[in-house]
Formats: sequence, structure tokens, C-alpha cells
Amino acid sequence: MLTSSARRLVTRNVATRSFAASALPRITERRDTEAGPGGRASDAGLKVAVFGATGFLGRYVCAELGTNGVLGYIANRGDEFEVRHIRPMFDLGRTRFVFYSPKDVDSMREVIADADIVINMIGKYYESKTPYQTKSFPYVGYKTNYSFEDANVTIPRQIAELCKEMQVDNFIHVSSAAASPDSTSEWARTKFEGEEAIKEVYPWATIVRPTQLFGPEDRFLNPIAIFGNRYPFVPLIDGGEALTQPVYVADVAETISRICDSPAQFEGKYVDCFGPNDYSYKELADFVFDVTEQADSVRLWNVPKDMAKQMANVIQYQRLPPLTPDLVELQSADYLPQMTAEEYRAQHEIFTMENLGVKQTPIEKIAFNYLHRYRSGGHFQEVTGYH
Repeated sequence: MLTSSARRLVTRNVATRSFAASALPRITERRDTEAGPGGRASDAGLKVAVFGATGFLGRYVCAELGTNGVLGYIANRGDEFEVRHIRPMFDLGRTRFVFYSPKDVDSMREVIADADIVINMIGKYYESKTPYQTKSFPYVGYKTNYSFEDANVTIPRQIAELCKEMQVDNFIHVSSAAASPDSTSEWARTKFEGEEAIKEVYPWATIVRPTQLFGPEDRFLNPIAIFGNRYPFVPLIDGGEALTQPVYVADVAETISRICDSPAQFEGKYVDCFGPNDYSYKELADFVFDVTEQADSVRLWNVPKDMAKQMANVIQYQRLPPLTPDLVELQSADYLPQMTAEEYRAQHEIFTMENLGVKQTPIEKIAFNYLHRYRSGGHFQEVTGYH
């Protein structure tokens, strides 16, 4: 914990790109303050509070922290069964699960407690809504439960204020590479506003900005294959010409874990995470159909943006909607890091995964492992002797 404001002023002057990635601790290495044989079965002497642990990225971050012997303070606002998959990621007794509500500041304060580092990964790609009864037809209305403003600005600002109030040493906030004040997507605009709000309250926070995440549980490639199994076509907004540079979720989790290993070096800095190659959405759809062998039965449908938004206005009321008006805006624009890899290497202000010794994983190396299940007969139909 902080002992004085003077210490903060000293430690803020950090993070040059001259340090070697090999100087950062790795999973198999033992920290100076660590008790035990090293790794999972050890006490790393580090307490980390995690908001958003049950999300896609959150579970991978928890796995990295648990493997490193960290004591995890896991925030949960739902049922205890929603976090049971996180328990085995840590050694016995190395977790503390705390129920909280974003509308109850004291409960958030209880989550943080005496943590050395706080990680915020709270986020939603759609605004959650709650039905309520009306007196006139159709007798059901919807009101917003948590808006983009709440999830991306208000709650992160509240966590940052608590970190400052409780003198937490380090705060890591996960934003997005799409964050921009000029974006037509409200989600992307509020992501940018959240960054600005955090820097105003807690200027030495580390902000991680990944591109779109892919992995076994993603809502990036899986929905394409699912849609192809259910319908004879898959819509592509404006022909799927927009570009994206997806990053493997486990690579981002490892990056965050390594920031936790040496947080002072990244105070007040951005860490951008992105994959090795960029693709158009059409190229990704073709790739998915090549793996799932749906190319002969499914066609790509070029949907103009305006028509896609009309469709999304209806679909958005589903649980976990596959398309919303804001997603249409997001997918009709390029979703890329701010610079090319060469430009990142030539500057000294923004870190990348490369600076932390994390190698980019190509999408072709991982996606087959979880997409082949969408084949009509699974991967066994390609092997003789099983029929």
C-alpha cells in the first residue's frame, strides 16, 4: 500500500522502452518475495482485485494470476455458481470471492480491501435491458439496466476513485483499440470517455487497449459458424470490407499478468495488444466456412449498413443478441491498432505485447481447434475407419 503521496510522485516517473522483456518475471520463475516452490503452489506476495473476472478475457486473466501464485480478490455480482469455474484456477485458499453491486460503493470497497493491484475488465457489447409492464399495448416495455455510459465510464471512474481513496498501488484498466471520441459507435466513444475519466482521477493507471479478441468462447468467430448452421446465409455489413486485426485472448491475459509482475514500469502508460495480421470481415467469414466446411451450404449476404441497422433494431432485444445497432456501427468501420508494428517500434510512449515478451499468436493456429465442432459430422468424418 502507499505510504505517502511523495512515493507516488517518484514512482510515476517510470516506463521507458529500454528495459528488456526478459527482465520481467515469467510463470516458472520465482519472485524475490515469493514463498514456496514457485508458481501455482506458492504465495507470490501479491494481492490482486479483479472486476469482470467472469467475462471472456477475465477467466484467462484469472488463470494466469492463479498460475503465478497470486491471491485473487474476485468480484461477482451474480450467483456463486457463476464463478465456480474460477476456483480451480487458483490453489486452495488463494481466492476470496466478494459479492458486490456497481450501485453500492461500499460493496466495491470491500472487493478492493487491501489489494496491491486492481484490474478492471467490466464491459458489455450491448446495453442490458429489463422488461416492465405497461398499461397499453403491447403491455411490455424495456428500460436500460446498465448503459454503455455506466459500464464504460461511470463504473471505471468509481473504481479509480476508490483506488485513489484506498491508496491502491496500481490500477490496470482494459479499454479497447476502437476507443475514439469520433467513432459512430457509442460503445467505442464511451470507451474513450472512460479512459479520460480514469486518467483524470488516477493518472498513473495502466490502460490496456486490445483489438477484437478471439478464442474458444469468443463472440467473434463462433457467431459466424453458428449463424451458418442455422440459416442459409450470413450477413456481412457493407460486404464485410472493414478491416480488423484480432488478438488471441490468452496473449492479452499473459500481457496483463506480466504487467502485474512489474506494475511500476507501466504506470501512466498505454499497452496496445493486437494480432500479427489484419483481415476483412469477409476474409474471416471465408476462413470460418473453410474450417467448418459450410462454404457449399451457406452464402455470404452483402447487407447495406442502413438495412443491417433495421434488422438489429429488432434482434437487439434477444438475450445475448448477435447483432445490435451499435455493433453495426462498430463492424462497419476498421477495428485496428493506432499504428503499424514498425511505427510502434519507432516510438517510446506506447507499449505493445512485444515489449513484454509476449509473442502474437496467429488466428489460423488457434481457430481450427474450436471451429471444427461446427462441421456436420465433426472432425471424425474426414478420417477413414470411423464409419
